[in-house]
Amino acid sequence: MIALVLPLLIAAPPPELTVLVSGDVTLGYHYEEYVDEQVKKGKPKDELLAWGFAKVRPLTTKADLFVVNLECPFTERGEKIAKNFNFRARPELVAALVAGGVDVVSLANNHMIDYGPEGLFDTLSTLDTHGIVHFGAARTLAEARAPAIVEKNGVTIAFLGYFFLGDRNIEPAQVIATEGQPGVAGHFSDTAALKAMLEADIRAAKKKADHVIPFFHWGRESRGQPEPYQLEVAHHAIDSGASAVLGSHPHVLQGLEVYKGAPIVYSLGNFVFGGNWDPKDKRTALVELKLTKTAVKAIKVVPAYSDAFPEVPVQPYLAEGEKADAVLRHLANLSAGFPATIPQLKDIKPAPDDLRPDAGSSLPAK
Repeated sequence: MIALVLPLLIAAPPPELTVLVSGDVTLGYHYEEYVDEQVKKGKPKDELLAWGFAKVRPLTTKADLFVVNLECPFTERGEKIAKNFNFRARPELVAALVAGGVDVVSLANNHMIDYGPEGLFDTLSTLDTHGIVHFGAARTLAEARAPAIVEKNGVTIAFLGYFFLGDRNIEPAQVIATEGQPGVAGHFSDTAALKAMLEADIRAAKKKADHVIPFFHWGRESRGQPEPYQLEVAHHAIDSGASAVLGSHPHVLQGLEVYKGAPIVYSLGNFVFGGNWDPKDKRTALVELKLTKTAVKAIKVVPAYSDAFPEVPVQPYLAEGEKADAVLRHLANLSAGFPATIPQLKDIKPAPDDLRPDAGSSLPAK
């Protein structure tokens, strides 16, 4: 009798996608100044153009998707609009994003229209030329609200971007797009209007993607506590079908909440940030999301610092040892007031220095 040997059938693992997210990236102003100074001193220009992400590149290029908030237009045209600070970067400085493995950028922030429509149009063209996906700003509000849909490893994500500062908006109204005006998606001051926009956009995007992830530019600068409207809007996004929520603008870390099983990253602080030579708070982080077609499988914080000024300006680096522990303790303290946070932070005990009054709290200000 001849025995038949049948091949053992092993089920293939489900599709999985790793999304890495960092905080604010501003490649103009001091970043551009530093690059130019070093080139004049004889350092290779190609090396300097890629300066910003050089120390984190092994991590950022490894991710399936690396997503950042791009907080400056790439342009040498346009006129400054009337506001407190105006940023822009020469289009050649997009080389930093390329070298750093940036795949997707949010443009929904308060600096994308700093040099008017021309600045935005040049940015869109520069990003398209280099194959970098973008969302959150366009020629009309409808286009700015449209999702950037990215498919990789069998998982599809729709990214949405919004700028919103509640009733404390100090930016000019022309930053926000209309049906006849280029700009960013969002609303100038009406939380209810933003929530209605958000719900409609998420529901429409859910028909085209496995996951919808909105990226907000919100909150108050230098505050570790999210504003009450941030919690309200973030929860509404999850209730409307978002798988996760991302945030930027405060230039400091804010807490990480888990709401109905979905992670909310309120602010990741600065990353490659040319807007300030020497930020007072250099603690920052990257967040890694692992997604299957049906769920956020895991979330991990990677501690980092935005720079080592004056020796090494405008170049973030990954934290190790006690410096990494300090960032995680700080994030744990910021997240302690939420009903739930991510597993990595929930059992960390804050050190005495993390309890000082300026260390922040996840609870909104009274």
